Amino acid sequence: MTETQTGLSIAGHWINGKLAPGGEQRIEVVSPVDGAVVATIPGGTAQDAEAAVAAARAAFAGWAATAPAERARIIGNLAQQLTERAEEIAAAVTAEIGSPIMLSRFGQAGLPPVVAATVAGLAADFPWSEEIGNSLVVREPIGVVGAITPWNFPLQQIITKLAPALLAGNTIVYKPAELAPLTAPILARATADAGLPDGVFNIVYGTGPVVGEAIVTHPDVDMISFTGSTGVGKRISALAAGTVKRVALELGGKSASVVLEGADLELAVTSTLRSAFTNSGQICGAWTRMIVPASQQDEILRLIKQGAEAYTVGDPNEETTLVGPLASEKQWARVNGYIERGIADGATLVLGGPGRVPGLEHGAYIRPTVFADVDPDSVIAQEEIFGPVLSVIAYDDEDEAVAIANNSVYGLAGAVFGEPDRALAVAKRMRTGQVDVNAGQFNPLAPFGGYKQSGNGREFGRVGVEEFTEIKSIQR
Repeated sequence: MTETQTGLSIAGHWINGKLAPGGEQRIEVVSPVDGAVVATIPGGTAQDAEAAVAAARAAFAGWAATAPAERARIIGNLAQQLTERAEEIAAAVTAEIGSPIMLSRFGQAGLPPVVAATVAGLAADFPWSEEIGNSLVVREPIGVVGAITPWNFPLQQIITKLAPALLAGNTIVYKPAELAPLTAPILARATADAGLPDGVFNIVYGTGPVVGEAIVTHPDVDMISFTGSTGVGKRISALAAGTVKRVALELGGKSASVVLEGADLELAVTSTLRSAFTNSGQICGAWTRMIVPASQQDEILRLIKQGAEAYTVGDPNEETTLVGPLASEKQWARVNGYIERGIADGATLVLGGPGRVPGLEHGAYIRPTVFADVDPDSVIAQEEIFGPVLSVIAYDDEDEAVAIANNSVYGLAGAVFGEPDRALAVAKRMRTGQVDVNAGQFNPLAPFGGYKQSGNGREFGRVGVEEFTEIKSIQR
């Protein structure tokens, strides 16, 4: 397999533990920094997907029969392999989607091995079987899992699926996003060096309508685990219904950061800006609606202007850059259109705005943008923008704050800032899959997933492993 350095190509798919020819059709991977082609990948076909599924099916019985402790050992090895490749991973993500190199090192490359190691540590205490009355209830692998991931955190998204699916005894066929495929061959080499048997993990490159749909509709694929847009998630659900396969969806979000009276305003502002602007706002769980007491809105806006000064836009290869370009010109046009819509609909532009960033006109750069006086029912308050755009919405009482937070078709994440007991009570009223109270830290053992149109199922921790299991009751 060729390396994933700038200007080189991924020669073929990864099927049954080796490089598989990719055919003549190629897909270009374009840098959002300057529009240069950084690599090409195979434009996979339904036949390529068929070969990968066949390899996964053939490997399933052996891997499912492998003891959980041995599966955990290999996943632990994988965590170590990824750690050793951290700089290569970081460089690949920065090249393909413009993630600032500091974020690429500590988030894009740093988090996946932590998740893998955490999953490996669950094997010993996982409830593989339990006695319920006269029944032995056992958890068994589902079979072949089709994993389809987005481009914003390419390696993290697949490890979140791969590690628990492997621990549960499944085999996997993976389609990475064509916009961000460069960590996939690195992962393939890491799985091989970790000791994963041939055929247990397979990669097919290509587009969603061709390769993705071939995987989703394949009768020998038992489960689809998808992270991406709500629209694509709905299509996957419909296609998968034809073979009644299990579908786990982690979709869009429009998460609220609720600031209560008496909250630490500096903590609330600092934390919300970090959530809204990290990775140029291209995070499904980003807090993009800041719901604040009307009596404190002016002070909060002052703190926002002050805090936002740190989020300068620049070359993602520079160590000091916090905000790089959006992932593509298509994404730039989308986000810019939302900013223009916010202005047209009467929201107050606090900072940022539409158009190219001065001095960076030739890349997909956009300024972090904050609106105030945002109507809770307006387009920018309701639709997922997936860019560095924060809407500040004022409220008069706590019930109204909760109502605004829940006024969304999404329910993925959120935050509450305030006196701990009061903030916890508000967090329990929010219809969303996870809530951080006063900047509570990320916990890789806690379930992650959404309510409503943010999806179904959960990832991370014990519950994340359970998602990839079937339950059998044996009466004795």
